[in-house]
Order: sequence, then C-alpha cells, then structure tokens
Amino acid sequence: MTENMRSLRNFFLYKCLFALTFWNHVSLSVENELFPSVSNNFPEDGSDKKIKSLPLLYTNGHQSKANFDWVVIQNTTESLSLSEITNDNVKKLVALLSNFRRGSRLQNLTLTNVSVDWNALMEIFQTVWHSSIEYFSINSVTQLSDVESYDFDYSGTAMKALTMTKVLITDLYFSQDVLYIIFADMNIAALTIAESEMIHMLCPSSDSPFRYLNFLKNDLTDLLFQNCDKLIKLETLILQKNKFESLPKVSLMTSHMKSLKYLDMSNNLLRHDAADVQCQWAESLTELDLSSNQLADAVFECLPVNIKKLYLQNNQITGVPREMAELKSLEELNLASNRLADLPGCGGFTSLEFLNVEMNSILTPSADFFQSCPRVRELQAGRNPFKCSCELQDFIRLERQSGGKLFGWPAAYVCEYPEDLQGTQLKDFHLTELACNTMLLLVTALLLTLVPAAYVCEYPEDLQGTQLKDFHLTELACNTMLLLVTALLLTLVLVAVVAFLCIYLDVPWYVRMTWQWTQTKRRAWHNHPAEQETILQFHAFISYSERDSLWVKNELIPNLEKGEGCVRLCQHERNFVPGKSIVENIINCIEKSYKSIFVLSPNFVQSEWCHYELYFAHHKLFSENSNSLILILLEPIPPYIIPARYHKLKALMAKRTYLEWPKEKSKRALFWANLRAAISINLPRSFEANEEQSDVTSTSSINQYVNN
Repeated sequence: MTENMRSLRNFFLYKCLFALTFWNHVSLSVENELFPSVSNNFPEDGSDKKIKSLPLLYTNGHQSKANFDWVVIQNTTESLSLSEITNDNVKKLVALLSNFRRGSRLQNLTLTNVSVDWNALMEIFQTVWHSSIEYFSINSVTQLSDVESYDFDYSGTAMKALTMTKVLITDLYFSQDVLYIIFADMNIAALTIAESEMIHMLCPSSDSPFRYLNFLKNDLTDLLFQNCDKLIKLETLILQKNKFESLPKVSLMTSHMKSLKYLDMSNNLLRHDAADVQCQWAESLTELDLSSNQLADAVFECLPVNIKKLYLQNNQITGVPREMAELKSLEELNLASNRLADLPGCGGFTSLEFLNVEMNSILTPSADFFQSCPRVRELQAGRNPFKCSCELQDFIRLERQSGGKLFGWPAAYVCEYPEDLQGTQLKDFHLTELACNTMLLLVTALLLTLVPAAYVCEYPEDLQGTQLKDFHLTELACNTMLLLVTALLLTLVLVAVVAFLCIYLDVPWYVRMTWQWTQTKRRAWHNHPAEQETILQFHAFISYSERDSLWVKNELIPNLEKGEGCVRLCQHERNFVPGKSIVENIINCIEKSYKSIFVLSPNFVQSEWCHYELYFAHHKLFSENSNSLILILLEPIPPYIIPARYHKLKALMAKRTYLEWPKEKSKRALFWANLRAAISINLPRSFEANEEQSDVTSTSSINQYVNN
C-alpha cells in the first residue's frame, strides 16, 4: 500500500513538472514575440535569471509598442488586449494566436482598431475559434477588400461569447448572405454586433446554441428573424436603437423563440394602431422593454400574456383601456413620461406590485387607487403637475393610511396649481374640513343667508351695526405685505419722477443760484443796513462771452460811450470791485444798471458766467417789474446747440424784440440809434462826477471772471 502511494505521488509530481515546463515555454515565446527588446537585454547566461525577470503582468493602464506595430494594452496570463491591427502585422498576429491551443490559460482576447482585408479577418476568427480563447471582443473594425464566401470551420471551439462593435465594411457590392451566414451559424452562447449599421441577419441554418443576442444601434427592420424557428435556446434578445416599426411583426418574430425571457425593443419607431391585428408573443417572455417608441393606448391590446416586467416609459399613452386583456402575471409596470391624466386602475393587473407614472399630466390622482390596487408596494408618481385640492388631500390621506407607498416622498411631490400654492410640497398642503366638505359648506352658507341679522359688526366704531354680509375689505387693506410693497413702489415712482424733472429742468443749478443771490443780499444788508435803496450808476451792464470781447471793445463800447449823449456802460473788466466775489459783483452791477445788454452768439450759450448774468438779470426783470433787458443777436444761434437749462433765453427770444447786428455797414447807423434810444436815461449827477474813480478795477477779480 505504501509503495503504491509513493508511485502515485511521483507520477503526480512528474505531471506537474511537465505542465509547468510547457507553460513556461509558451509564455516565454509569447513574451519574446510581444517584447523582444525587453528579453534581448537580459544576460545570456543563466536561464533561471531570464525566466524570473520576465514581465509576466501588464495592467490595463500600461501600453507597450511591439516591433509588429501593434499596441499592447493588456497582457496577463488569462487576458490579452491589442490595438492597431493592420494587413502588415495580421499574419504575425495569427501566428501568435496559434500558440494558444486548447488547454492554454488565455481566455480573453480584445482587438481594437482593426483594419484588414476580409480574408485576413476571417483568418483571425478561424484561429481564435480553434484556440483556448472563450471571450473574444473586437472593436472599431474596418474591412478593406471584397467580401467573398468563406468555408468557416466551427468545430472544436472553446468560444462562448463574441462582441463586435463599430464594424465598417467598405465594399458596397457583395452578397449579404455571405457576410451574415458566418455569424448566424456560430456555435457560441452569446453574440453582440453593435453600432455597425447592420441592416439584416439571417436565420441560423440549424438549431442554434445562441442564448444571448445583442444587436444594439444598427439599422435592423421588421424583416429580422421572420419565420425563423432555429433560435429555440435564445433567452435574451436586445434590439435597442434600430428601425422596427410594427409591434405585431415583432411579436410574430418571437413566437418561435420558445425560451425567450427578455426582449429589449426600446428606442425604435414602434407603433400599433390596428385593433383587429393579432399579436403572437413567445409564451416564455416575462420581461419586455418598449420604452421610447411611438406607442399609444392600443399597445395594451398587443402584450404577452405572461409578462412580469413591462417598460412603456416615454411613449404617447393617455390611459389604460378598461377592456384590455388581463395580465395576471404583471408585477412591474413603468408608464413614466407619457400623457396620463390619472392613475391607471389595477383591473387588468391583479398582481401589480411596482408602478411608475412619473412625469405625466396627472393633476388629481384618484383616491380609490389603493382600493383597486391592494398589492402595490411602491408607487412612483412624483414630478406631475399636481393641483392642490380636496381630492388630492384625500389621496394623500389614504396613501398614508395604506402604509406610505409613495416613492420619492416628499421632494418629488409639489403643487403646480393653483398659482398661489405653486412650489408647495404636498406634505405642507392642508385644507379645512369646511373647505372640503361640500355639504357642510352649503349648510353654513344657508345659515348665514337665513339669519344675517344675528351677525353684526361691533368694532370698530365706524362700522358698528354693519351686518357681516355687507362688510367688505379690499385685498390691499387686508394684506400688510401687499400694502407695504404698494407704498414702496409709489414712493420710488414719485422719487424717480421728481429726480427726472429736477435733472431735466436743471433745478439744482437754479437752487444754487438762488442761494448765492440770497447770500449776497444778506451780506449787503448786514454791511450797510441803512443803504437798502439802490441808486442807478450805469446806463447799461454788458454781458458777453470772452470770445466776443473784440466786438464789444471795438464796436459796442466806442459807439456808445463816445460822441453826443454818451452812455455810461458797466463792464466787468472796469467796474468789478476788488475783494468781492464774482457772483456778488455781477448782482451789484446788474442792480446799479438801468439796462442789461446781452450780446448773444453761439459762444454766449456755451459760457457758464453768461448764464449766471442772464439768470440774475431775469430775476430783476420779474422782481422789479421793469423792462431792463436788451438782447443783441451778434450771430445766429442754432436751436440745437442751446443747452436745456437756457429755456429762459429761448422764451425771451420768442417773446421779446431783439436787435440783430447787421452785416451791411449801411444799416449799422440805424442799429446804434435804436440801441441808444433803448438805454436813454439821465443818471444822478453825483455818480457822473465820480466816473473816473469808479473805473479802478482789481486785476485778481478780472482774472477770476472767465467766460468760456
């Protein structure tokens, strides 16, 4: 017995040593193929050192460029991922994959960015089919040459699943059957062909072992698998994002799939309008996804009788017909993002446990829902435009009594109507018994109508004795916040109007001028209280812009002050008193002058000091009721250049006669005669005798007075 045990142990050790030696040989050859630069750097002596130093593990984040121009994305004992496969390196790839015969530990292969001819692509598939690889994924495939018939050998394979995504065929003219039959007859459990613009797929030639088919995001139509009875083991079929249009044809497609349990037809163009068309679904089908299609209420007449989970979100369903066929096995129903106006009853869904009706048009859900659906454990009804009313309050109360089945409560349940309650969560919404009990409300109103005399105001005194039926207050009187907001708005409007008028009429400027005139009068009264009566000293005060001073000095003053009947003029350069402010000098000169002559020109309206002089002269005109203004238009003034604050000047020129300086010399004699006549007056002799003394001026005062 002991001898037999020793022999058995030695035999087992020999087997293990043989397997280890074989695997080291294969691994070493693979590493030398993929990373020759790494292995060549190792010392030639000592094979043990070389084996121990081989990089046996490369994680997903690491990429290495081999001498064959492909990129190694992952290289482990059980997984290999390569990229950039072309016609130049495909034969070396086939040679590499040939090393992994059945019994090898490599099980997962991923190829990305593959651009090869049809025959080279088939040779890759054929090599993989007879290797140890069980899960093969190939992404971003471009087939370059003509598609032609290929005798594919499916025998002796370890393959379980094939995934192909983003396949592009450049050949425009080829037999479709040659291409599709290669994949239709594959003897594997799972096949995925996605995002490849595939327009059809053949029915397998014999009973297929397919249990999982995924044709996501292609161009498949209602012709797929019609009258196909070879997919008897198929359990999962995904046809999402294709171009299916007829729901009855889809049902007919599944009628021969005896093992089908899950079908995904979401994001297609499915419709079902004809009520007389019969639907023939696979009896084994228990889960169906028809979301994001164009289905209406008639879809409930074309559903599998044994369905347990049904997804109909994002369609055009307005309600569940009462005469629909009963779905006794249905446990989960998704009707979100449709056009439902109320919760569906459970007359046809006696086993329903989960219902989703979010994002519909439900204003007031029926309160009898919980009575008709006693088995429902979870109701998702949030994000609907709820109308907060007595009926909705009854629904919430019954839901609380049933144990709280609302999913997403309370954040997803918010009032949309009426507007004064918009945004209020349903948990915070309450109405009194009187508001919700119609009979009680009618009785109360009737009592108030029959005996109004018993309901009389006592306070306040001005309403004492008024019956309540005749008492009314406005909303503004009862709402303090509304009253405050209204008062604030009126105040702001009034302030804005006053500010606008002040700015438009230049009120601040006039206030400032009035203040200066008042201060000047006050100082004069304070310094000489006994000399309040003003005595005229000049025939006229001249107001002009400094830019027009040449005309004043060369024409106006010489013609008025010389010759017979000379006129005594007040000019700021000669008659302003040193030490006094400019404004005070202007006021004194205007008040001591019989007339005020204003030399008008475009320069005049641009001068701030001229505006002051015009203002004080105009003030004298009204205060003394005198005709003391003489206007000389030296140059025409375009109306658009007159500032807004010169509205007094505009009024004077519109209502009063003014003298216009003639350009022709022959008319100037008449101009001077008219001007002398306008200012003709005899001044007191005491002031004429002191003419020379009053001409003394201050240089500093003159320099301050600048007309711009």
